[in-house]
Amino acid sequence: MTQTPTAHTPTQEQARAQLTVPAQHPMVTVLGSGDSLLRVIEKAFPAADIHVRGNEISAVGEPADVALISRVFDEMMLVLRTGQPMTEDAVERSIAMLKASDNGTSEGSETPAEVLTQNILSSRGRTIRPKTLNQKRYVDAIDKHTVVFGIGPAGTGKTYLAMAKAVQALQSKQVNRIILTRPAVEAGERLGFLPGTLYEKIDPYLRPLYDALHDMLDPDSIPKLMAAGTIEVAPLAYMRGRTLNDAFIILDEAQNTSPEQMKMFLTRLGFDSKIVITGDVTQVDLPNGTKSGLRQVQEILEGVEDVHFSRLTSHDVVRHKLVGRIVDAYEKYDSKNGTENGSHPGRGRTGAKGTKGK
Repeated sequence: MTQTPTAHTPTQEQARAQLTVPAQHPMVTVLGSGDSLLRVIEKAFPAADIHVRGNEISAVGEPADVALISRVFDEMMLVLRTGQPMTEDAVERSIAMLKASDNGTSEGSETPAEVLTQNILSSRGRTIRPKTLNQKRYVDAIDKHTVVFGIGPAGTGKTYLAMAKAVQALQSKQVNRIILTRPAVEAGERLGFLPGTLYEKIDPYLRPLYDALHDMLDPDSIPKLMAAGTIEVAPLAYMRGRTLNDAFIILDEAQNTSPEQMKMFLTRLGFDSKIVITGDVTQVDLPNGTKSGLRQVQEILEGVEDVHFSRLTSHDVVRHKLVGRIVDAYEKYDSKNGTENGSHPGRGRTGAKGTKGK
């Protein structure tokens, strides 16, 4: 998109930019169905005028706005050239990335196109990709480091992206097996009162891990892989005393580990293995007075070589937009009232026998 001083606007301070969309890209792929993508851009830059005529797009407004609008369309074209469609969400995230880069609040030189076109895993007709800059950096950290912590609120893709990297590593024979584990801590409900054997009680608790696997692998192959020990899903207590070699190991819901459990898990690391630990320190379900191992480990291992902490925020939530607003609202409430997860530190928390529900 070329930017030039405008000759037909009210003030000399304004600028004009123009983009010609190549013929191989139908305008609907750039503007969206019913101009939905164009409306996202117009909403983000309300002071600018954006006009479309044929395959020409022009923008008139303040130089800073026009420059950003030009970059947004350039990034969209780079994504479209890969054959990947643009969505309203992708355009919103691209604009947020470019604005953060422009005002100096974002470190690094990654562009929206680099983030949105990075393929992690293609399976069952869909491709899993990072959707935000922090997600891309999280995925890149998993490639570069042996132990990676993914810490952030619900819906930021911590576990899902780690699972995709695990399946990718297995398929490319970087590892021989995947081990998925969670601490068996109840979110306000008592597993002991559920009917059935231990495995039948634990199975629903591990269900989110199975659900992610079903998104990434042929469902018919999963029982065979589990029977062969290629994929193992087990509670954290079953890791004690083991050395895990040639494995991609994911500890999910790590905020519910005690400091002793966290140390035990980390020292299971064997040769040619990789560990990813995910958790949300704002949703701790441990009994009152028990310190979260995930909170403590940040103080202990920060700065240790080959250990990386990736921190995601509400801006990285990829569920319904309302989830990000809910996360922000809870953070604001806790900050204002001096609370932790809605409960005053040191006081009894709601939930069965001193635990609190999510």
